[in-house]
Amino acid sequence: MAYGRINVSEAKALIEEGATVVDIRDPQSYAAGTIPNAIHLTGDSVDEFIANCDLTRPLIVCCYHGNASQGAAKFFAEKGFEKSFSLDGGYETWAELSGSGAKNW
Repeated sequence: MAYGRINVSEAKALIEEGATVVDIRDPQSYAAGTIPNAIHLTGDSVDEFIANCDLTRPLIVCCYHGNASQGAAKFFAEKGFEKSFSLDGGYETWAELSGSGAKNW
């Protein structure tokens, strides 16, 4: 069980290799733009997600600015994910560095 922080470039590389991405922001922010194929998680959906997820695949947690995702990455590591990462700068940095706030990159 390991967790840590990851920058946008590292995240993109892991996503291309098949990492799972979860977005823990509010529904309106998620609907306005997210990392492609990110799964929106809420307190109501997290248990089902964990029960049905491949714990061996790297997990990238995205929030607004990279603060809340640090605690969430630790939580997921404690729940058995082998590699859990907090996205540094959150979705705001992702959108800025990806050149768009759109859902697709």
